[in-house]
Amino acid sequence: MKRTMDLLLAGLAALVLALPLALVALAVRLTSPGPALYWSDRVGQHNRIFKMPKFRSMRVDTPAVATHLLEDPERYLTPIGSFLRKSSLDELPQIWSILVGDMSIVGPRPALFNQDDLIALRTERGVHELLPGLTGWAQVNGRDELPIPQKVQFDQEYLQRQSTGFDFYIIGLTMLKVLHRDSVSH
Repeated sequence: MKRTMDLLLAGLAALVLALPLALVALAVRLTSPGPALYWSDRVGQHNRIFKMPKFRSMRVDTPAVATHLLEDPERYLTPIGSFLRKSSLDELPQIWSILVGDMSIVGPRPALFNQDDLIALRTERGVHELLPGLTGWAQVNGRDELPIPQKVQFDQEYLQRQSTGFDFYIIGLTMLKVLHRDSVSH
């Protein structure tokens, strides 16, 4: 049921957002050198590494670490990078990852390949059994502001409570958070 919902919603989103996706890709290419998409190595279900696309909001020479670990993340942003992040438009190419089965619409956000502490804690709590999501319970409860143990606690709660109704509740909360630009790192 969840996979069917993912395919239907991601397919519909891809159709509805085709023109805005093309416009964002063009804007990224016109405002900074390099490709429009950044393919990030992420940890998926069962700790399998997969390539996750995002619109590139950072310069091509940015180190491959979580943004909060950069000494001065602002200096790496492209001219439209801050806008892409605040609006969450940089996340839209992940529709592709949902369509190919690497991600779900709702689940724990995929960890970077080098976030060993997050990966270990998720594995210890069984969260690694879930497909990562475009949004998730931790996302709507603090997103980038949560310390890792608290993020994993929300991920574990999602693991225990997951249902179609809970997924739609999280999707609704996500839309509200994006519209209000709550808890988004620049």
